[in-house]
Amino acid sequence: MNVRRSAAALAAIGVLAAAAPATAAGASPSPKASAPAGLFGTADPTYDGVWRQSLALLAQHTVGYKPGAQAVGWLVGQQCDKGGFAAFRADTAKPCEGKGGAQPDTNSTAAAVQALQALGGHGTEVRKALVWLSTLQNKDGGWGYTPGSPSDTNSTSVVVGAFAAVGQDPGKLRLGKGSPYDLLRAQALDCTADGGGALAYQPDKKGKLVANADATAAGVLGALGKGFVVRPGTARDKAPACTAAGKATPVRLADNAAAYLAGAVARTGHLKSALPGAKDQPDYGNTADTVVALAADGWTAQAKKPYAWLEKNAATWARQSGPAAYAQLILAAHAVGADPRDFGGTDLVQALNKLGPAPRQAAKPAAGSRAEKSDGDSGSRVWWIVGSCVVVVAGLGLLLGGRRKKRQP
Repeated sequence: MNVRRSAAALAAIGVLAAAAPATAAGASPSPKASAPAGLFGTADPTYDGVWRQSLALLAQHTVGYKPGAQAVGWLVGQQCDKGGFAAFRADTAKPCEGKGGAQPDTNSTAAAVQALQALGGHGTEVRKALVWLSTLQNKDGGWGYTPGSPSDTNSTSVVVGAFAAVGQDPGKLRLGKGSPYDLLRAQALDCTADGGGALAYQPDKKGKLVANADATAAGVLGALGKGFVVRPGTARDKAPACTAAGKATPVRLADNAAAYLAGAVARTGHLKSALPGAKDQPDYGNTADTVVALAADGWTAQAKKPYAWLEKNAATWARQSGPAAYAQLILAAHAVGADPRDFGGTDLVQALNKLGPAPRQAAKPAAGSRAEKSDGDSGSRVWWIVGSCVVVVAGLGLLLGGRRKKRQP
């Protein structure tokens, strides 16, 4: 779900969140903000308000609930004038990006797009957000966490998920020399390297790529052109041979990365935290993301072991961490076809619903999770002109009034 996203990292700076942008871990602490009405959870939303709200709404929708109007309205109200979303705007009357204003970021914006597109009825907000995101694509084809920052695997992947939510082919997103797939390919470790097949978050100071499980899970979804909500891919009988990173198609990049993840959880069923001082501590959030990534690439059998481990061990983590954690676990259950209402004796859906405005009604569970499954999609194509670049967006009819039942992680 994007490092986007290290709950442990956020907890380390006093924020109990399950899946928020990784870059937030290095952010300077700011005065605590109280949780406003309409927002899921009671923890300080400074670093993850929009992120956790987006995941919570998306999880509710995925299991067939219609999120409360107040919760949806809070998220819509967080959008900046130019279309981006910041992690949290304490004062929505104050313009973004100016002196003292909230600074929009790609991760919060892409997460909000996926949630609002899935819910339907927010075409104007979705379109503005995607236009804003399109102007921030780096020449290498990727996105960084903030405007102007170097591309990273996680940010690029969550943005790919946002465009894929409206039917846009990520390979056609080329505002510079490369596409998002070119960036992911550049971040992939070659088969013969230590951690071969995995993706790095970014090259280190010496330009070396170091395997990063969180970035790898995000990269699987990015390479497959998927967002946070997935259904299992075609089951595999055996792992395909690793393909050299420089020659790998997006699908083979995903295969390489999924193979790395499968190996990483094969023995214990979980990933370990990479935080300093957290030796041998399990990483619940990234393990949940790994379940989703494996299922998305058809590694259904391999996804079952980490999911079973989560069922036995993650309920306490979710209670301590809050709505985004519950949402991650719900999306993991959805990815492997499990019942999130019976998660090792915990009803994840009920627990999430208690942390925010009550859903307006229980609806029929969503039948599919792919963006192309929609009602009201006119199938039309339009061109967005952004500066001197052209972005092709499929099915904008749905953005301007049509409704898709869901977008897919």
